[in-house]
Amino acid sequence: MSKTSPEQNKAIVLEAFDTLFNKRDYAAAERFWSDRYIQHSAHIAPGRDGLFDLIRALPDTLYYESRLVVAEGDYVIAHGRFSGNGRPAAWVAADIVRFEDGKLAEHWDVLQDEATKTESVSGLPMFGDQFPA
Repeated sequence: MSKTSPEQNKAIVLEAFDTLFNKRDYAAAERFWSDRYIQHSAHIAPGRDGLFDLIRALPDTLYYESRLVVAEGDYVIAHGRFSGNGRPAAWVAADIVRFEDGKLAEHWDVLQDEATKTESVSGLPMFGDQFPA
């Protein structure tokens, strides 16, 4: 059982993501991710080091922003955008995190390139209320 509430977990995820993805403060980020961190993403090497190494390899322009964060028990889902990733399109992600002892212990994600207005069959943006520029 986690030592934190769902509301605390939501705040921790947002602070952890900002610390790692936006500030690139790896030493500070270590306090958020368990040293036994389990990574389920097919695009990221195992463990906390796999995640940190991926971020080190991405351009310094990488930026994470979140629109929606929901939590239940020890699980948090964050709907966010990773822009400045060095690719033609930003990534829109649903990151699912399991907490253990107040730290991010396990991660799954659903990730896709952000569609432009021309590419969107629905005519609606994937993130927020505007299409990317």
